Amino acid sequence: MNTNEIIEKGQKFVMNTYGRLPLALVKGEGAFVWDAGGNKYLDFVAGLAVNSLGHCHPKVVEAIREQAGTLMHVSNLYWIEPQVRLAELLVENSALDKVFFCNSGAEAIEGAIKLARKYARKYLGPDKYEFITMEKSFHGRTLAAITATAQPKYQEGLDPLPQGFKYVPFNDFPALEQAISPNTCAVLMEPVQGEGGVNTADYEYMQQVKKLCDDHNLLLIFDEVQCGLARTGKLFAYEHYGVIPDIMTLAKAVAGGFPMGVLLAREKVAACFGPGDHASTFGGNPLAAAAGCAAVSILTDKKFLAQTAEKGRYFEEKLYGLKEKYSFITDVRGKGLILGMGISVDGKEIVEACRARGLLINCVGSNVLRFIPPLVITREDIDNAVKIIDTVLSEIPSENQS
Repeated sequence: MNTNEIIEKGQKFVMNTYGRLPLALVKGEGAFVWDAGGNKYLDFVAGLAVNSLGHCHPKVVEAIREQAGTLMHVSNLYWIEPQVRLAELLVENSALDKVFFCNSGAEAIEGAIKLARKYARKYLGPDKYEFITMEKSFHGRTLAAITATAQPKYQEGLDPLPQGFKYVPFNDFPALEQAISPNTCAVLMEPVQGEGGVNTADYEYMQQVKKLCDDHNLLLIFDEVQCGLARTGKLFAYEHYGVIPDIMTLAKAVAGGFPMGVLLAREKVAACFGPGDHASTFGGNPLAAAAGCAAVSILTDKKFLAQTAEKGRYFEEKLYGLKEKYSFITDVRGKGLILGMGISVDGKEIVEACRARGLLINCVGSNVLRFIPPLVITREDIDNAVKIIDTVLSEIPSENQS
């Protein structure tokens, strides 16, 4: 099918839940994708941070092929060898002790909410059920996850929402401290808010949050679905802060493009789940786990992490160079290769103009350009992306600039 045919049939048969660009991608390799018309694009969206190893990484592809010809799925009623290997990889490279596998970030958040309430009921009492989350956060699209997401636009029309969630501004410690009640059991937050505009937690704030949780015997839950697994230049974003969470969620990059979510927890917390307390039919199945083993073995490599951090610094410097050039760029923020550029003009038009020139980026809200490219990009890729962005920004009429 050509692009028009794909779009026409998609509009007829697929639910209208995405504001899609008029683009049908059919092939990917490394940092590039091709559409149905044969046009090539430099991909700085990377499947919304899923394709951290680029498209069709040879080691991930080979692992999937080999596992698909051996054993694709069995129930978690049995031990699954690739799942055990992946759990070992994640535990040995993190500060947490036990792993639960599911299929998405939202499922991982749901598991974290259940586990935290089980822990609170066992150790803190029946009245401890409430979560404090951050404004501009994003934790997923299931009902509890969207309730934890402190953005009303995502919750509209879904009332009544589950009880037990309270919201405070990000990086505002006094507000967090004041929000604690006799019912609070946990603080849930992203160290770097991706969907909320690439907002990064302050170091001092994170230290205060950890101490507050310790002082009040609250669980600290980090959602690293987007910012984890090498994206920030360290394997996990929490490593930037010297703070270890009690529970952490992962997804997106963990299986190199194959759907997988992960819930990790400290031993004492994880022990609050027993047989029958939580489950996932497809979670950690042999095919997903084999892909995960291939991807995580690369993402945990120290040389790979160092290169990612260096490329992140290089890209950030280039974006600051654009900020000096254009008055409508308000700021540059982020860590590693999850970066945001605040703007006072229409971001959607910039996204479209970049696409027309062969670069895929996206805009969160209307005023933050988000850059989450594959971690395998080169300096040349970064230079080419910045050149296209520069060209697009130079064409913005002066009357549209503040």
